Amino acid sequence: MTIFANIKTIDYTNTLFMKAYIFPGQGAQFTGMGLDLYEKSTLAQDLFEQANQILGFSITDIMFEGTAEQLKETKVTQPAIFLHSVILAKVLGDSFKPEMVAGHSLGELSALVANNVLSFEDGLKLVSKRALAMQKACEISPSTMAAVLGLEDAIVEETCAEIDGVVVAANYNCPGQLVISGEVSAVKKACEVLTEKGAKRALLLPVGGAFHSPMMEPAREELAKAIEDTTFSEPTCPVYQNVPAKAVTSPIEIKENLVAQLTAPVKWTQCIQAMIADGGKEFVEVGPGKVLQGLMRKIDRSVAASGASIDA
Repeated sequence: MTIFANIKTIDYTNTLFMKAYIFPGQGAQFTGMGLDLYEKSTLAQDLFEQANQILGFSITDIMFEGTAEQLKETKVTQPAIFLHSVILAKVLGDSFKPEMVAGHSLGELSALVANNVLSFEDGLKLVSKRALAMQKACEISPSTMAAVLGLEDAIVEETCAEIDGVVVAANYNCPGQLVISGEVSAVKKACEVLTEKGAKRALLLPVGGAFHSPMMEPAREELAKAIEDTTFSEPTCPVYQNVPAKAVTSPIEIKENLVAQLTAPVKWTQCIQAMIADGGKEFVEVGPGKVLQGLMRKIDRSVAASGASIDA
């Protein structure tokens, strides 16, 4: 049969309106998170109970009834956000059909469960190990992060390079909003200089340490071993990873980028721009809060952004 011989393969990436699912990172937590899922879905109940067993403590008690202070602990925050996102995606059932996924920092692990690279159990174990490793790294020496608003990325990058000590660009959240990370003294000095250079604001963030900076090297080494020992499967759709800011489908590359992410910047603006360039037209945030929807509107107002809901 030669009837199909001359038919060319079409690259649908650029011809279809694709649906993208995006997953939030640390900072989206709130008291009572996930409780509505637990009360409305038996599947959610089963998964939350599994999570309590895997983690070895009742994270549901803290998520549903804990204080804001308890939820701020990195070892609690990261699994809590991951669980809210991943369980919501699973409860959506057949209506959850991602054609591309991405996650902001921690959210990348949620995205990798959503596109079937990681199992629920393996994803949660990695999140827990990541959180504990990062917390340990934070305790080695004082470090912090700061948000810089209203300056071009290049000016922030150049300023960080000129400061004595460790301070680097850590999160490219949207145009005009960049987070820097490093040693406390270096970050404070960078904030002073950036304010002089015209930043609308340069303010320290209430975080435990310098995430996505060289200060996280001890955590990166620890997590690399855990990632290496975990099974990563072929994805059901591309993941746009924070480090390369492009579509990745190779499990080996996904592993490498996930390890590198702890000490490398989150290129969120670039990730979203790449997804839009590849056909992403409808973006759905899966998880607590609306942070990523807000950033979407600042990156590109021409695409639709909404939040996933089991009531929709």
